[in-house]
Amino acid sequence: MKSSLYLTSNASIWLLTLALSMVPLVTIHAQDWPNLAEFKAANDTLSPPAPGEDRVVFMGNSITIGWLHSVPAFFENKPYINRGISGQTTPQMLLRFRQDVIELQPKVVVILAGINDIAHNTGPMTLEQIMDNLKSMAELARSNGIEPVLSSVLPAYDFPWRPGMEPFKKVPPLNAMIRAYAEANNMVYLDYFTPMADARNGLDKTLASDEVHPTVKGYEMMAPLAEAAIAKALSKHKAN
Repeated sequence: MKSSLYLTSNASIWLLTLALSMVPLVTIHAQDWPNLAEFKAANDTLSPPAPGEDRVVFMGNSITIGWLHSVPAFFENKPYINRGISGQTTPQMLLRFRQDVIELQPKVVVILAGINDIAHNTGPMTLEQIMDNLKSMAELARSNGIEPVLSSVLPAYDFPWRPGMEPFKKVPPLNAMIRAYAEANNMVYLDYFTPMADARNGLDKTLASDEVHPTVKGYEMMAPLAEAAIAKALSKHKAN
C-alpha cells in the first residue's frame, strides 16, 4: 500500500514538473513603490560635483517638482538638482533618499515633505510617524556630510483629491515639531508657512489655485526664503 502511494506521488510530481516546463518563462516585476526608476537614468548620467560646486538637491513631492515645471528659471545656471515626485509621502522619500540625494554628493539637501502623509496618500500616518521619517532623512544627510534644510509644510485648508482631512488643523503642529527638531540639532528650518498662510491656515488662490500646489506667484514668494536657507546651510557645511 505504501509503495502504491509513493509511486502515485512520484507520478504526480513528474506530471507537474512536465507541465511547468511547457509554460513560457515570464519575468515578474515587483512594484517600485518608492519610484526609484523615476530619476535613475538622470542620476546615472550626472557627473560628480565640480571642485568648489555648491550642489543642492531639492527632495520632495509635487510641490517640489512643480517648482521646476512652473518656474524653471529658478533652477537654471545653478547647481540645483530637483528630485521631487508627485504624490509621494515621507516613507517613499526615505527609501529613495540614498539614490536620489546621498549618491549625488550635494553639500545641502532641501527637504519639503509631509503634506501627502497628512492626506494619507499611502495609508494612515500620525504626525509622529511623519516626523520620524523626516528625522531619518536629516540624520542620513548629516552622517554623509550633507547639511539638511528642513522645510515647513506649506499651508493647506483642504485637499481637492481627498476632502475632509482637515490639514489646516494638522499642518501647524507638524511644523512646530519640525522647527523644534531643527533647532535642537542646529539645522536650518525653512519657514514657508508663516508668510504664506491666510487666516484659515490655508493658501490664498493667488498663491495656489487649488489651495495646495503653488502658482508662479507662490513659488516667487518661496524662492528668496529657500535661497536664504540654502546660504545658511552652506555656511554650516563649510564650518564643519
